[in-house]
Amino acid sequence: MNKKTGWRVMLAGLLAAQCGLAVAAQFSDQEVQRGAYLARAGDCVACHTAPGGKPFVGGLKMVMPMGAIYSSNITPDKTHGIGNYSFEQFDRAVRHGVAPGGKYLYPAMPYPSYARVTPQDMRALYAYFMQGVAPNPTPNRKPDMVWPMTIRWPLAIWNWLFVRDTVFKPDPKQGAQWNRGAYLVEGLGHCGACHTPRGLFFQEKALSANGPGGHLYLTGGTVEHWYASNLRSACLQKTLSAQDFALLLQTGSAQNYTVAGGMTEVIHHSTQHLDHEDLLAMGVYLKSLPSETSAQVAGTQPDPAAVQRGKALYDQHCVACHQPNGQGVPAAFPSLVANPSVQCINPTNAIHVILAGASTAVTASAPAPMVMPPFGAQLSDQQIADLVTYIRTSWGNAAEPVSAEQVKELRLAIASH
Repeated sequence: MNKKTGWRVMLAGLLAAQCGLAVAAQFSDQEVQRGAYLARAGDCVACHTAPGGKPFVGGLKMVMPMGAIYSSNITPDKTHGIGNYSFEQFDRAVRHGVAPGGKYLYPAMPYPSYARVTPQDMRALYAYFMQGVAPNPTPNRKPDMVWPMTIRWPLAIWNWLFVRDTVFKPDPKQGAQWNRGAYLVEGLGHCGACHTPRGLFFQEKALSANGPGGHLYLTGGTVEHWYASNLRSACLQKTLSAQDFALLLQTGSAQNYTVAGGMTEVIHHSTQHLDHEDLLAMGVYLKSLPSETSAQVAGTQPDPAAVQRGKALYDQHCVACHQPNGQGVPAAFPSLVANPSVQCINPTNAIHVILAGASTAVTASAPAPMVMPPFGAQLSDQQIADLVTYIRTSWGNAAEPVSAEQVKELRLAIASH
């Protein structure tokens, strides 16, 4: 090495060291910690972590109508992650669904909701992912799709048709608590991604209560063969107060309502970690939404013989935990009386729990979940229909009876997933 080359190497090393120090000092600890909290609110870890994998490394399989995709590595690794993203590129990917190079993201990424996030919160999120997350060099996995489904440019048309690129603006007619709740529910919480019905092209039929199609916002949807509850149903709104909604998001249970399916993961990874003030604000917002006025009681009377068969099955398989009167055991087995999962119109979750079993959310206050065993292998479609019908029409519950065809359809769907 000659002297000229040596000086160049030394100068390059000094500049690299200075740049490294500049990057390391770019964000304050406070901003990184705030970004970590916002990442919890957005539940980023749930989708960007494979079962048994390291956080944010990606690889989670998500089945879509056109095939399966795998979540991406969002650690700050410069080769396989987002370590080379500028803030503008990060913002465009998260809020607009477009990665560097003009690569459109599939709408399994809830960027239609994240579009509501403020620039200040986006900068805090960027600080966290660049400085608070350890880089990991795991490569991203390609989608399990065949051409032409792998072509992404049509997603630009999808975005133009169905995404509102608008940052959340507080409603001056509402108080600070309501606006905070609306911001979390409509934005980072992306509650509508599951709890709002989707249209023919997989689009959410509404992105907020005050926007186009707002009467459909949070009125229920289907996710992995579970029913994401209609949060505006008279049945649920009558059962839960704003404080109950907050408790439900913190613990997974409130009054006679216990969450199941994917919502347990949301509580485990996200909402249990939020401040009580934010959870209560979300509850205030949810409670303020106009309640659905459709009938909540049965229009069809159950077959008395089916009810009797269902009672015999209940006495054989369910009574030990849920008790003869359906009241359950506090802090252990949910009551089935006036339980929204049981008596609200859509019976999917009641059928799903009996078919495939379920477990409660894992939280700091309840680290060992309560598990409901599956009965799909023991009971026929007709037996499960009779059992669910009995539960939905007993102890003051007054919901529609369930048919064997409904059970069969859900059984086949679960088996094919």
